[in-house]
Amino acid sequence: MFKGRTALITGSTSGIGLGIAREFAARGANIVLNGFGDAAEIARLRNEIAEAHDVNVMFDGADMSRADAIESMMARAIGEFGAIDLLINNAGIQHVAPVDEFPLDKWNAILAINLSAAFHTTRLALPAMKKKGFGRIVNVASAHALVASPFKCAYVAAKHGIAGLTKTVALEVAEVGVTVNAVCPGYVLTPLVQKQIPDTARARGISEEAVVRDVLLAAQPTKQFVTVEQVAALTAFLCSEAAASITGAVLPIEGGWTAH
Repeated sequence: MFKGRTALITGSTSGIGLGIAREFAARGANIVLNGFGDAAEIARLRNEIAEAHDVNVMFDGADMSRADAIESMMARAIGEFGAIDLLINNAGIQHVAPVDEFPLDKWNAILAINLSAAFHTTRLALPAMKKKGFGRIVNVASAHALVASPFKCAYVAAKHGIAGLTKTVALEVAEVGVTVNAVCPGYVLTPLVQKQIPDTARARGISEEAVVRDVLLAAQPTKQFVTVEQVAALTAFLCSEAAASITGAVLPIEGGWTAH
């Protein structure tokens, strides 16, 4: 499906991003991984994905909070592959605290990584996409792009911003063969969510078990975590030819959470 295409997935050394990278490689795309972690483990991942699917896999450890680092990553990737055909903005961080106690540095970091980074990758990927007359941009948002939860002011603000960015860019490029969509997962049991559990327990004064039962999965009528594989499959569909008429969509994949 993606033979000859190149996909750049931010925040793809673990969790949802890594799942998307694996899915796209399985469909024939060359991959640009981005993220942080142990260098040896990242090298192992690169080799594993490349050999399993006979694709080229590049890694760039750009700090997604820095515009200059993002610019360097995009220039390097486009220089290597000619264009980023499939751009998946997935990088994200979280912090849980009441708004009047929310640390300023956490607010700034969350807005930079969860929202501004997608602006930078998008603006830098679009010229080559326009020249080719093809491009797919999928922003990994959250159910929190559609509804709010307490103690997550920065994350909810950033994800609502991603929804607006998605719609705006989709309208701007609607006639040039580029689609822009957002997927909005509910709770996926990734390292990011696992780290939220003790913070949420402290903020609410309840046990970690109660957080999972009464806070996380209480929001999802299915009472099940969304899986990485489900999010990756939806993202791949949005990048396919079959989805050429889907653009500007903000699509929930959250077990019915926002149907309330």
